[in-house]
Amino acid sequence: MAQQQGNDEERDALIASQKAARESTSSMITASFNFINSIIGSGIIGVGYPVYTQGDLQRERDTEERLPYALNQAGLPLGLFLLIAVAFITDYSIVLLIKGGNLSGSNSYQSLVQSTFGFPGFLILSILQFLYPFIAMISYNITTGDTLTKVFQRIPGVGPDHILAERHFVILLSTVLFTLPLSLYRNIEKLGKVSFLSMVLTLTILIIVVVRAATLGPQILPTENAWAFAKWNAIQAVGVMSFAFICHHNSFLIYGSLKEPSLANWCRVTHISVSSALIISAAFAVAGYTTFTGYTQGDIFENYCRDDNLATFGRFCFGLSIITTFPLECFVTREVISNLVCNRNLSKAEHMAVTVLIVAACTSLSLAFDCLGVVLELNGALSATPLIFIIPSACFLKLSSGRWFQGENLIASMLIIIGFFVMITGLILTGLYPQDCSHGVEMFYCADANISGTVPPQ
Repeated sequence: MAQQQGNDEERDALIASQKAARESTSSMITASFNFINSIIGSGIIGVGYPVYTQGDLQRERDTEERLPYALNQAGLPLGLFLLIAVAFITDYSIVLLIKGGNLSGSNSYQSLVQSTFGFPGFLILSILQFLYPFIAMISYNITTGDTLTKVFQRIPGVGPDHILAERHFVILLSTVLFTLPLSLYRNIEKLGKVSFLSMVLTLTILIIVVVRAATLGPQILPTENAWAFAKWNAIQAVGVMSFAFICHHNSFLIYGSLKEPSLANWCRVTHISVSSALIISAAFAVAGYTTFTGYTQGDIFENYCRDDNLATFGRFCFGLSIITTFPLECFVTREVISNLVCNRNLSKAEHMAVTVLIVAACTSLSLAFDCLGVVLELNGALSATPLIFIIPSACFLKLSSGRWFQGENLIASMLIIIGFFVMITGLILTGLYPQDCSHGVEMFYCADANISGTVPPQ
């Protein structure tokens, strides 16, 4: 009898252990989906850092950052090398951020900075951590309105005067039906399925870009020096690539969603997420750039012709993917308000009220403006750079033992230097090349897309 009871206890313990292992694995998979969506959402299909351009054919489109254009800036071989380097730095700095949190006993980005730099640091970070995703959400709404209206106008009977071609209506519709309900979740882990959908949509967009590289690419003759190893404005490309991988403001939220939030599990999630994002980013960038070479636009979909049905489907996937990324940014802004104003977990009523207020503010501003111009450029330079490079490294340096030039501290010190360099360069370029938005300019090759080789007009 005693032996039977012992066997039952061992079996129950084994079942519990297997269940815990499955839950931990599932949690890591969900966290990885959310993290990849966060990276890709603000990179390949997101809005954040400015794209600096020269000439009418290379005018910025809605200040959306696009990796194919980064290769146009840097040159294809050097651009790929820089993309890999930026991904490696991102991976390292994300792990460094959580290490700093463990050293200080902090469970959020804000509490980490407060424990290392006091209330002034906490206040500065709170402002930066709120502004970056908040302005990004406004940009997401603007981009959704611009993108989906083009898609709807391809429907028979939907002309420029139709309600579905009205960007204000499309923004309100997407907010009421999708972004607000998704943003009302209290647990970021609930967005795992949504993030998985976003990944599927992104892969669909990638397939479309690759297909068009094979079918449309041969019809567009490469520009001069299209295959040069390096180009003089590679520094600008580093800025675009850096902000293509921004996800640090979501790190503690996703880390906290793990069933077993250990540094080892976090490293695995980070390595898987950043590596996956790098592979998708590199494939997207190469396919887009090899199709259009020097004509590559800041928004790659501006390169495709309006009557291209496959590209129209890609725009549809693009719009949906942005909608699924919006809630991740809303989680960050809500957490900042919770920590800064309430300094505690929000009640159910407070949670709903704050979420509705944030979404309503973003929607109102996106309805009032169709282009954020210099605001987005400054947001990228002043908000994103400290969040990625400077603050995580500075916190780690202050918390760790040893001199700044020893061991891991040396890498953190180098990241701070790189961060200040990128930030200062971005501010200078913003001043020298302030960008306006232009919409819907048809590319020259769209007028004669059926010939075997297309050349620019004389």
